[in-house]
Amino acid sequence: MADSDERFAVIQAAETALLSSEIRGDRDAAARLLHPDFTEIGRSGCHWTRTEILESLAAEGLRETPSSDEWRFVDVAPDTVLVTYRLRAATTVSRHSSLWVVSDGTPRMLFHQGTLVPED
Repeated sequence: MADSDERFAVIQAAETALLSSEIRGDRDAAARLLHPDFTEIGRSGCHWTRTEILESLAAEGLRETPSSDEWRFVDVAPDTVLVTYRLRAATTVSRHSSLWVVSDGTPRMLFHQGTLVPED
C-alpha cells in the first residue's frame, strides 16, 4: 500500500464499516475484515473468539451506527497498525483499540478491545 495516510484511511474505513449494521449483519462481509486469529475483549470484559463474534454480529438487529472521533493510528510493526478512537452511541461513550494487519494490502482486524467511559 502507498503512504501511511492512505493506509490509515483504508483501515479507518474498514473499522467504521464494522460499526455499521449492514456489515455486522452480513457474515461474509464481516469475516473478510476479521483476521483468522481474531479475538476481542468486549466492553463487558468478556473474551470473544472470531467465530463467536461473527455469530453475535449476524444475530444483532439493526441499530444506529455510533459516531466516532479522536482517531489515532500508530505503526507498531511492519504491516501492523494500532488504532484507537472514541465511540458515542445512544447513552454510552466508550474507547476502543484495534490491531490491524495489512500484510497483503487488505486490512484485517487481529484484535479489538472496548472500554466504557464512566459517566460523570
